[in-house]
Amino acid sequence: MRDLVFSMVAACVVLVAAAWTADAQNAPSPQPAKPSAANEQVAKPADATVDGWSGEVANGQDGIHLDEAQTEAVKSVSNYFSTLTDLKGAFVQIGADNKRMRGKFFVKRPGRFRFDYALPSRQIIISDGKYLAIQDLDLNNEDRLELDQTPFRLLLRKDVDLLRDARIIEVQDAADRVVVGIQDKSPDTPGKIKLFLSKRPPGLELTQWITTDAQGLDTRIEVTELVKTDDLDANLFKIQMLGAHRTTPN
Repeated sequence: MRDLVFSMVAACVVLVAAAWTADAQNAPSPQPAKPSAANEQVAKPADATVDGWSGEVANGQDGIHLDEAQTEAVKSVSNYFSTLTDLKGAFVQIGADNKRMRGKFFVKRPGRFRFDYALPSRQIIISDGKYLAIQDLDLNNEDRLELDQTPFRLLLRKDVDLLRDARIIEVQDAADRVVVGIQDKSPDTPGKIKLFLSKRPPGLELTQWITTDAQGLDTRIEVTELVKTDDLDANLFKIQMLGAHRTTPN
């Protein structure tokens, strides 16, 4: 079940969601040298607290060297996620075995999202801003972990700044789209996310992302029917107990 976390979603949504587990590299990254107490105080970004979730991102190694155009492209992607509030849409998840799963997703920044898989699957991935839960309603079981232990935090912070918080590993800036590959700087939350955003008017829009698991297998999430709104029901993001008394949010 934890592998499903890594595949879903961040991002990113978004986001989104795709399964980005906390063990998502073939080999563990070397532990960076611990900064001095003075440096550590300066390095910490501002809190984006949501129900106890700080969203702080640790210092780490740098990624690729960015030229001026690439830097501006990454800034535009950060700004896109920072200005999102409530977002909903449809998704298609394509696994390494080419199996397709569909569903609906909802995002309420900072820190909250929900992915409802369509039948025959009865899975839900949900974050309440502090915890992320993966629930299988058929098996009546749940896997839960702190949101801060997943790479989702990079895209769900109140103030998204990928240049500050992420290790940039790829940037493509074409006439019709922007592609940015990122990793969390913290050695405790490894993972690889590749974001695809179109440049169709009136501005950038997320279209898909790809994540890579511990075995080097890719999971692709394609998103459509995106609607930016400001009235998503907060009950959508409450993690409910499994069992007979479960209710459906309005």
